[in-house]
Order: sequence, then C-alpha cells, then structure tokens
Amino acid sequence: MSNRVLPERARVVVVGGGIIGCSVAYHLAHMGWKDVVLLERDRLTSGTTWHAAGLIVTFGSLSETSTSMRKYTRDLYTRLEAETGLSTGFKPVGFIEVAGDADRLEEYRRVSAFNRYCGVDVHEISPSQVRELFPLAKTDDILAGFYVKEDGQANPVDITMALAKGARMQGATILEGVPATGILKKRGAVTGVRTPLGDIECEYVVNCAGMWARQFGAKAGVNIPLQSAEHYYLITDKIPDLPSSLPVLEDPGSYGYFREEVGGLMIGLFEPKCAPWKIEGVPDDFSFGEITPDWDRMGEYVEKAMRRIPVSLEVGVRKFFCGPESFTPDLAPIVGESPELKNYFVAAGLNSIGILTGGGLGRVMAHWIINGRPDVDITGMNIDRLHTYQANPEYRRTRTVESLGMVYQCHYPTRSMQTARGAKKSAIHDRLAAERAYFKDVSGWEGPDWYAPEGHEPKVDKLSWGRQNWFPYWEAEHRAAREGVILMDMSFMAKFLVQGRDAGKILNYVSANNVDQEAGVITYTQWLNEGGTLEADLTVTKLSDEKYWVVASDTAHRHVETWLKRHIDSHSPDAHAFVTDVTSGYAQINVQGPRSRELMQRVTTEDLSNEAFPFRAAREIDIGFARALCVRITYLGELGYELYVPTEQATHVYDRLVEAGKHVGLRHAGLKALASLRMEKGYRDYGHDIDNTDSVLEAGLGFAVDLKKPGGFIGKEAVMAKKAEGPLKRRIVQVLLKDPEPMMFHAEVVRRNGTAVGYIRAASYGFTLGGAVGLAMIEAGEPVTQAYLDAGTWEVEIAGKLYPAVASMKPFYDPDMKRVKA
Repeated sequence: MSNRVLPERARVVVVGGGIIGCSVAYHLAHMGWKDVVLLERDRLTSGTTWHAAGLIVTFGSLSETSTSMRKYTRDLYTRLEAETGLSTGFKPVGFIEVAGDADRLEEYRRVSAFNRYCGVDVHEISPSQVRELFPLAKTDDILAGFYVKEDGQANPVDITMALAKGARMQGATILEGVPATGILKKRGAVTGVRTPLGDIECEYVVNCAGMWARQFGAKAGVNIPLQSAEHYYLITDKIPDLPSSLPVLEDPGSYGYFREEVGGLMIGLFEPKCAPWKIEGVPDDFSFGEITPDWDRMGEYVEKAMRRIPVSLEVGVRKFFCGPESFTPDLAPIVGESPELKNYFVAAGLNSIGILTGGGLGRVMAHWIINGRPDVDITGMNIDRLHTYQANPEYRRTRTVESLGMVYQCHYPTRSMQTARGAKKSAIHDRLAAERAYFKDVSGWEGPDWYAPEGHEPKVDKLSWGRQNWFPYWEAEHRAAREGVILMDMSFMAKFLVQGRDAGKILNYVSANNVDQEAGVITYTQWLNEGGTLEADLTVTKLSDEKYWVVASDTAHRHVETWLKRHIDSHSPDAHAFVTDVTSGYAQINVQGPRSRELMQRVTTEDLSNEAFPFRAAREIDIGFARALCVRITYLGELGYELYVPTEQATHVYDRLVEAGKHVGLRHAGLKALASLRMEKGYRDYGHDIDNTDSVLEAGLGFAVDLKKPGGFIGKEAVMAKKAEGPLKRRIVQVLLKDPEPMMFHAEVVRRNGTAVGYIRAASYGFTLGGAVGLAMIEAGEPVTQAYLDAGTWEVEIAGKLYPAVASMKPFYDPDMKRVKA
C-alpha cells in the first residue's frame, strides 16, 4: 500500500471492509454521496464475513425494521449480479424453521402472522411436508415447519465483493491494507481519520469494524459494548445423492441449522451457554483466523444437532470450524450516531444476522447520515441505549455466555436476561427484596416486576406464552392501584437537572409543549425532530426560572441527554444552560391509587388537598427528616404522586410510607402492574408503542403540543404541515379483546372487516377492562375517526387464530380523567 496515494479528504470515511462496511459505502455512493473512502486494515471480508454461513432468511423477527431490512437485503442480493457482473451466490432454495414443542409452535405462529403482514410469504407446513422438502431430516418428533420458498443461501465473500464493486462503480474509493488507527476531532465532532499513511480529513466516520468496533471506538471515547464469542459449525463429508437445491433447515430446539455445502452438510450451532473469546481485545492482526475448537464443551450440542439429520452421524466430519463473532448485551445491533462524538456513526454488533440484514442496514445507515435522521424505527437498536459499564471486561465476560445462546432460545415475551445481574440497584432494593420482589433487568437496574405474597418464593415456575404462576399476584397489584394505594420503585427513570439563565428558553424550543410557564408545575411534552416525528416523550417540571427537572424513561436516558446537550450547543454559542444527570442522586418512589392522598397526608405536614395541591403541581415537601420533590402526576390513570428523594434519605422515606401504609392497606406493585395500568389508560411508551417514525399527531399526542407559544419549537413547521393535510389516515388506537382468555404482547396483526390495517405495538392484560388491551398504529388509507372505528368489525390475529375486538380513539379507562384529577 505504501506506493498508493491516500486521499487528503473525503466526505465520509467507512472503517471496515466486511459486509456491513461495503454495504454502507455502496448505499452512500448510490444515494449520491460519491466522496466516500472505505478503509480495510487487511483484505475485504478478513474479519468475520469470510466465515459467515450465508443464510438469507426473511422469516423470524417481530420487528418491522428488521423484517424490512431482511426483505430489502434478499432483493438486493438477487439483483447485484445484473448491476456489477459479480455473482452473490444467492440460491433461493427455500428455508424451513421447525417447531419441536408447543411453545415454539406458538412463537412461530405469532411470528409468521406478523411476517405475512410485512410481506413475507411464509407457510405453516406439516412434519410430512418438512420431510418431503428435506428428506434427510428426522421429523417424527416435530409439530410443524414454517416454510419460505423465496429464502435460501448465498456466499458472503461474493456478496461483499459485489457490493464493493458496486460502490466503486458509483465513485467510492476502497482501500485495502490501510488500517484506521485513530480519529481526529474538534469541539465534540469528527474532523478526520488517522492512518499510518497519513490523515484523511472528513465530516463523517462510520465504524463498521465488526468485532474490533469496541476497541476502535474506545480510541475516540465512543462506547460500543460488544464482545467476541466462539461460534461453531461443522461440515460433513460428501453425502451421496445430496441435492444442491436442498432448502436451509433451522431447528433451534436442537441448537442447529443445516444447509448443503459442496456435496455435504454444513451444521451450524448456537449452544445455550457459549464461550467469550479474547475479553482483553481481538488482536489487530487476526485475519481469516480460526480458533481451536473445544470438543469437550461442544460435544453434547454437536451430537444433539446431528441427531436431527441421522445420516450426518454416519458420514465423516470434514471440518469442525470455530471462528469468532461479536455479540451485544441485549442481542440487538449497535447502530447510529454515537452520543459521545457528533458525526461518528456505528454499524456493528449484528449478532449473527449481519449477512441477512447487511443490505438493508447499509441502506438505513446511508439514509440516516445523508438526511440527518433515520426513516425506520431505530429505537431498539440505537447505540445510545447502551451504557459505559457494559463495556467493562467482567460485564462482557459474564453477559456473553448468555447472548449467543439467546439466538436459539424460545423468545418468551416475559424473559429477562439472567447474567451480569445486580449491576445497578436502587437505594431501597434490599427493602423490596425483603417484600419478596421478583426483579428483572431494566436497562441494567434491578426493577421489581411483581411481588410474591407471604409464604411464596418470588420465582417463575415456567416461562410461557400464557398465564404464569405470578399472574394472580400481578392482578392483585393492579386492583390495589385501582381501588386502594400502591408503592412502586421507579428509581431507574432517567432524571436531569437543567439549569442556567437560558434553560427555560432552550427547553421550550426543544419541547413541543409550553414548559416555561409558572414555577411548581409539571408539563408532559414530546421532543420532535425537524420532520415533526418523535425523539423523546417525557416530563419537564419548572422548579424556578433557572432550574428545571426533566424525567425520561430508562431506555431513553442517553438519547435525551445527548439530544438536549447538542441543542444547547447549536442554539447559540454563548447559551447559558447546563444539563446534569442526577439519575443516581435521587430515588423515585411512586405512591398511586385512590387512597394515595390519604397515605401521603399521614407522612407530611404539607396540605395535599385538591385545592392546595392540584393535578400537575410540583413542590418540595417534608417527610419525616427528609425533603422530597413531590409531583402530583400519574402514569397509571389514578390520583397519585411521584416522590423524588435524595438517595441518602430514600430508605427513611420508604420506611415512613410503609409504616403509614399499614393504616390504608398499602401494597407494593411492580412493573407488570405499571404496564397493565398504563395500557388500560392508553398512556404511551416511547420505544414500545410510539417511535421515531411517528408524527406527534399520529401518535395521538396533539394535546401536548402548543402551536401558539412564542418562539416556536423544533418540528413546528412539520406539525403544521401535517395538520394542514386534513384528517389523519394513520393513527394510534387502543384495541381491546372481547374474549378474556388470549394474551397479547407485541406484533399481533389487527384486522378491520377482514383486512390487515396494522399491528399491536405494545400490549398487556387489562384486569379492570376484562381482557388483553394494546395500542396499534392503524394505517387506513382513509381518515381514522371514531366513526371509522365503530363502522368496522375488528379482530386480532394471535398465533393463527382470530379474536373479536373493539377499537377506540379515547382511553377505554376513565376517558374524562375524572379519577386522575380527583
């Protein structure tokens, strides 16, 4: 390379020449940004792409974004040869997923209904049909297969070379043998990339360094907590008369997938407990590298997988391969602009679906970089959901054991990660444990999900898609909130103090609602981007003219902080406003329910009557020896209060509340109750039922937008344009099942008069309403009004069955807010 001349500048530098890097370069160039340089430290594909299995599968995800990326990817690989003259090796031999037990059958029926809604032509087939398509498979112990005729397999190296050639044909520069060794930055933004051959000045960097992404990110102070793990497959000797058109077969119950490979079978493995590799860091010179396989550890998994294809036990093993691949703490990709450094983008941590989503992810990244915001829902994979402690060596070592195995676990909706637990505990954690809380992982916090009654252990007997052993405990907590009073620990909520002369002005410009009125009032608001779609959903409390209290959900923690800090910087160079993350400094204890005032009045001398302390009031009160910010607000739909208590006084306040609670029947309640109570009320949750693709009006949040306030707000023009279009044809509505039996969780397809018009974005069981209830974005093609809802016959498809439902624009529970304002 030393005789090659390095470009002095580029608009974008992509680091990493695997499938993702080449796809990003290809799409940037195709979308008109020709001035792109891709740097590969060795040769294209030399990291993990070269040993990928090359499955091209559109089936399997309950994410609309992931499914659309898979479909786009398959189409791209189909047409690349015509564009570039290079084959991708794509063979649409078909794909079969098999279910060996009732829970997997339920999962795949739910997935296939949703995938069909997204345009994937998946069919449920019988065991005998599986056998016809894949004659080598043992099928007497499976319940069903799920078949996509258009899916298949491709050659990852060939795909990468075709993408690289397509990028070059559009004007991009691809340099092999040139490592990126560092990042140049100024005033919190990228200005260039350092290499041994000199620096390249640039506006954007995209870190597509695969299993090196964490180490390369760390050089620039960017947090990318992914970890390499051992990943295995074996290739058998030739099997006589094996057709090359054999479909790909996947059987998670046997830990394996199977496909034809040069006359034999490739058997890939996802064992339930895996082995992290090179915690200290992947060597810079590891290229086309293999790891010595651990037969002792893997023997039982290999044997179980091979038993699905009995002939594989009779022929020899030509190769038992182990190569590293990187996995993330929550098994979602790490994508987007880093919170630490402006214009530093990351596309890494694909968790074994890099090839089958790589085309689509390249398109998403290019669109995001060029247009300044993504055009698909990225809330579940945005890099800013992750925290710095997750990159700690011990965290990575501990969590990765579970991550790879999760790929083939049954994806129960109530499952919580079990490794690397206890990382973050609230100040009252031990008190809650003594009350028999069952804790789940809430962005690393130990969050009480539900409480076991006296005499019962807080444990899950068996995960399932139906009612579990804790269902009655959950119901009791829900009813206590509706009829009495509950205490809920929500210390995991992200809390920020925003202070300074210009704090109110800037917050009011960032917020769609008017948050800068009188002091001592909390305001519910959204933060929008220039397109009028959602960036955050939170509350702002004005404590004084120069002091504001901002509270957001745990998943939005770093996104909210970054969004606000960047807008202070861009508002004006001499803006006097400062954001301080005080999440750890304050416990949040919520006291909610019709008897909450009665309880609170027992612990404070402050007058909490409706006249003295109305809905949305916020002020500091005394509780015993403590001072607490008390806010009269609810996320459950009842009279209630949120208490923000300095961490060092949290146990004192908790003890006072519990003691006083003995007189009013206080009950502890967990996050399951929070979910069911808020869902009955139709309260939104950003990243679950509303996301960055939704207009604030479509999300049903127009009431929290103030178009008349002085100074306007980010996204105002887009909101006004949307309003001017007339009645909305796409809107969030509440959907309630008439049958009390079925459970809804997410992605169940909603039908009106037999036609699919949307899907459930989030749901829970509504104990007060007497059935499962959820929020769905309805795309009608005509105005979505209550009249439209009433004129239709509504059904929800759950695991292949249709259930009658009703749909409403207003909340089913307390639509007039009488209980909240009582």
